[in-house]
Amino acid sequence: MPDYDFFERDQQVDGSTKTYHELMILGSRYERLVAVNGKPLSPSENTQEQQKLQAEIAKRRQESPQERQERIANYEKGRKRDYQIMDQLTKAFNFTLLGEQKLGSNEVYMLKATPRPDYQPPNMDTQALKGMQGKLWIDKNTFQWVKVQAQVVHPVSIEGFLAEVEPGTRFELDKGPVANGIWFPSHYVMRARAKILFFIPHKSYDDETYYDYHKSPGITAPE
Repeated sequence: MPDYDFFERDQQVDGSTKTYHELMILGSRYERLVAVNGKPLSPSENTQEQQKLQAEIAKRRQESPQERQERIANYEKGRKRDYQIMDQLTKAFNFTLLGEQKLGSNEVYMLKATPRPDYQPPNMDTQALKGMQGKLWIDKNTFQWVKVQAQVVHPVSIEGFLAEVEPGTRFELDKGPVANGIWFPSHYVMRARAKILFFIPHKSYDDETYYDYHKSPGITAPE
């Protein structure tokens, strides 16, 4: 995905939305606001956002080598965390074939995923997998996964055992082809319930739609 820019529409619980152009700039992402509630920004608002973008580009071009390294490392840390979680799925779950069906335009296999009782998470980021179960839809032609749904079925401690993810937490992620056999996410929904320090309730919600993936022109070096 670092080679691609795209648009992301974030929907809030109240139904309001903000749309961003996700840009790669000198090794990490930048979100440029382009629409609110489906309406493009006014000319003055668009000018303000363009000025913010140009200021950010100038700031990144003036970074010291250490500052740039730290910024890119923070971006890569998030990507590595996501990759580790995906990599652990085959280790954390047993998969059972439920059948075949059509999902959108795809002929798919539908699998049920149940946690393996002997699974040992390699780090805190993958700890939550111990308490989850779900379903996975696999494209019959490419064997790419098209959709995944998961939910927490029993509490799991995370974040150095200072927080606990609770039942009621669920997420859904859809993926589709972009070009030349490349598949990227198209929609992500997550509702989370947790307790911080085991007694402070915390709820969060994400609903993100990703579209119009296109090769990033890439700002890769300072002028």
